[in-house]
Order: sequence, then C-alpha cells, then structure tokens
Amino acid sequence: MGRAHKGIVATLLVLLTTSSTLQAADPIRIVALGDSLTAGYGLPQEDGFVAQLQARLDAANVDAVVIDAGVSGDTTAGGLARLDWALAEGADAVIVELGANDALRGVDPESSRANLETIVDELIARDIEVLLVGMLAPRNLGNEYAAAFGSMYWDIAREHDILFYPFFLEGVATDPALNQADGIHPNREGVAVIVESIWDEILILTARVYADR
Repeated sequence: MGRAHKGIVATLLVLLTTSSTLQAADPIRIVALGDSLTAGYGLPQEDGFVAQLQARLDAANVDAVVIDAGVSGDTTAGGLARLDWALAEGADAVIVELGANDALRGVDPESSRANLETIVDELIARDIEVLLVGMLAPRNLGNEYAAAFGSMYWDIAREHDILFYPFFLEGVATDPALNQADGIHPNREGVAVIVESIWDEILILTARVYADR
C-alpha cells in the first residue's frame, strides 16, 4: 500500500470515529452477499467473516452493522436470484463476494460476468454502495479460463467505477496454517487475515455511505 493511500485511510478512520454528526446517524447496514467464504462454513458463528468484521468495526468505533447474506455453495446465478431477499430489510452498502463456486463448476466466465454485472447494476440503481470482491479460478481449468475468470472482476469494477478488492483469499489461500482441513475454507486465523487485509476497503465503503447521507 502506498504512503498516500495509507494517509487517506487514516483520515477516513478519524472522520468515521470522531464526528458526532456521523455517530448520531443510523448505523450503516452492510450486507455481505456471498457464498461459504462469507457464510463462515465449518466455523462457529463468532469465528466467521461477518462476525469478525463486525468485531473489527466495533473496535474501531465505526457505527455499522454487518448482515450475513452468505449461502454455502452459492454461485453468481444464485446470488442474483436471491438479491431482492438479501436486500429486503434495506442496505446502505453491499460486499459482493461470489464466483468461487462458478469456477469450481467450470461455469462459462461470460455467464458469471453477466450475473455479477446485473447484481452491480441493480445495486447502483438502488443507490447502494458496492464493494466487489474478486476470486481466482483453479489453474487445473487451464490458463485461458483462469485469465478470463480473473479479468471479469477487474473489468466490472472499472466499468462501473466501484470499490474493488482483487482476491478475497489474499494471503490465506494454500497456507495450511490458515485453512481448515479441506484446504479451501479459511479457519478462524485465516478469516482474521482476510478481515485485516480488506479493512481499508471497508473503511472507504463506509465513508462513501456517510458522504451520501
């Protein structure tokens, strides 16, 4: 992370945690729309992504509530199909973490991209801030597939001018110490790494919500 970016994030944190006007507003509702990685597959509820992110926000005195809309095994098509349900109680921001199961099933990246774009378009139309989280495809599907799959996230984020975190499992994937026995799903320590790694984007996401109020 560059020095300038660190400075911006530090400033956002100060603004978010010291402004009486911001703290007096209703808590930000952040919906985590994802699959098993956000649902906390294989973990006690308090060790999953949503719970650990909530604890991080609370510790930083950021007035936000994280809503778990993760469904294990879900694909981009599944996320799109239940989008209205996930937003039924309202949302100020949505973390979109979908696609891992598409890759595991070898779904055509064009189909996955169309689903993600529709989700993002719908969120933007509802004036909901978006953080798109990327995923990488297994290399056994071939370099062409992996390249097409990985690039779709970058393209969507750039074309829609939304916040983007390139790889949800950055610093965690393939590390046995940070994953459960299946080698796919992070353990409690792995989730802690994910939350810390994505923290800057979460701060920017919450700051954008406040700016829109």
